[in-house]
Amino acid sequence: MKKTDLPRWATAFVLPLLNLLSAFLVAALVIWLLGESPAESLGILLNSAILNPEGLSYTLFYASTFIFTGLSVSVAMHAGLFNIGSEGQMYVGGLGLTFAMLAFDHTLPAWALIPAGMIGSAVFGALWAFLPGYLQAKRGSHVVVTTIMFNFIASNLMNFVIVRFLVPVGEQNPASRVFADAGAMPLLNKWFPVIGETPLNISLLIAVAALVIYGVMIWRSAWGYQLRAMGQNPQAAHYAGVKISAMIIVAMLISGALSGLAAVNSVMGSTHYLSLNFTAGAGFIGIAIALMGRQHPVGIFLSAVLFGALIQGGFDLSLEKPNIPQETFIFIQGLIILFCGAMEHFYAPAILALINRVGSKAPRSTP
Repeated sequence: MKKTDLPRWATAFVLPLLNLLSAFLVAALVIWLLGESPAESLGILLNSAILNPEGLSYTLFYASTFIFTGLSVSVAMHAGLFNIGSEGQMYVGGLGLTFAMLAFDHTLPAWALIPAGMIGSAVFGALWAFLPGYLQAKRGSHVVVTTIMFNFIASNLMNFVIVRFLVPVGEQNPASRVFADAGAMPLLNKWFPVIGETPLNISLLIAVAALVIYGVMIWRSAWGYQLRAMGQNPQAAHYAGVKISAMIIVAMLISGALSGLAAVNSVMGSTHYLSLNFTAGAGFIGIAIALMGRQHPVGIFLSAVLFGALIQGGFDLSLEKPNIPQETFIFIQGLIILFCGAMEHFYAPAILALINRVGSKAPRSTP
């Protein structure tokens, strides 16, 4: 009898690998059409983003933010929700962080100020995700529509708040004042001088810890089982005693909090002030990371590093190869989203047919 479902190793490793290779093959074709060598370009990208210690530190710096946005989308996806609002939730989370910094950065020591900023970012991100979750749970409004709308609302709200209230008197830059030194995340180059003067900070360690907690909560707790059961079959979960409305709201609160925490690395770890559009699309990249990483902690980490490498390596590659504009790597990100999202199961029929063919030819033991 033929199998109709792919084994776990195929869905977890083979499909994502084939989808990723497909995206890179199309990207290589584009680079070739631009008049550059794909192999040489790949070598420059790898050296800049992975092999060079300083470049690797920038890759991990970007990945630290992407891990949180990828986790945000993944938590919602386990609940059967497609949270497209991570960008807005991260943006508003940065506002909560900034309020904490501006209120306490001259009075609290670093050991208390940094957690206060993280709490502020998580709370504001969660609150921004609460209403879409509530509308989905209580009114049936689709979370995709509401979170998209809330991204636009967040963008305009932040523009108003920053320009109207946070820009210091006499300043022209649309940004808050610089935080006190106590509000800066400790840099990792203190322990690893080889990475040089880069913004890589302990947000990376916090992001890895969040991955571990996420893995334990989703796959090793009763709450995680209920969450996944609801995402797979809400009706069955309801009859099993799961409170669907409450679970939706809690899942969106956690998702929003994780998006809010993504602002910590960008604001407290790098700029040390709140600026317009500091998110730079990290919330949308989180969607690709969750899809490509199959909502698994290891997959999310590797996907975040990949996107961090594309940003870091793409910047240096565009400097060395003027024919390759930096926008090319936004195009490559789009290709990854296309193949790992919309065309996620493109190769599934061929893989399944191959597995069944090999299985039918394998010798069977006789009793």
